[in-house]
Amino acid sequence: MLRNMLNILFAIAGALGVAGTAPADGPITWHSENIQLLKGFDYELGPEARTIMTLEHAHRSDWGDVFVFADITFEPDGDIQAYGEITPRLSLSRLSGRAWSAGPVSDVLLALNYERGEQGVERYLGGIAADLDIEGFRVFRVHAFLRDDPRRDGTTGQLTIVWNRPFTLGEEQFLAEGFADIAGAEGSGVANQLVVPRLLWDVGAHYGTAGRIWLGLEWQYWHNKFGVDGVTESVPQVQLKWVLH
Repeated sequence: MLRNMLNILFAIAGALGVAGTAPADGPITWHSENIQLLKGFDYELGPEARTIMTLEHAHRSDWGDVFVFADITFEPDGDIQAYGEITPRLSLSRLSGRAWSAGPVSDVLLALNYERGEQGVERYLGGIAADLDIEGFRVFRVHAFLRDDPRRDGTTGQLTIVWNRPFTLGEEQFLAEGFADIAGAEGSGVANQLVVPRLLWDVGAHYGTAGRIWLGLEWQYWHNKFGVDGVTESVPQVQLKWVLH
């Protein structure tokens, strides 16, 4: 467990170091990091209550972009679990110098995803992605992956959608963001759907740090969690998000 956690944290630290020290005219044109604290109850698998710290990093470069995160879960009995993913994407527009766009599609990308967790959990995904230009949304991405879990026979498909939409109510700033993973059956596992929407309020705007400190609710809905037939998890989680950059 500790080795997995350290590997994940070192990978993120390396990514942050590369992005943070990149010169203004270097290949990395934008980067962002944040720390999230989540508290939830009534989970179906594992301890019913848990606290999660999530570290996220994303950067954009001349060739594409990278997103990486690690979840560090603190369980009531003192156990600590680690899980992480890294998703590099190659932009066909930036690599070819020609626009791969049509209608709402602003770019087409080749995408990979690597997942790693406790007890030998590893999954490999590869496919194609489309970035969409939708009014009001800062980010709207759709990925079609081929997914392989080496512990299960065969492969399956997975559709992953990511969104981020800021909006204003009165004088208050809010953020609606989240993701959805819709995966098919693989080996002994059945098809499963994970949908995680978040609604966050810019509480930092009241303390001179607009856009940096967000407070709100994340809802985790997972039908047939981990591909286990009949296990459906629907858990609200209080979230505090601190944007470092």
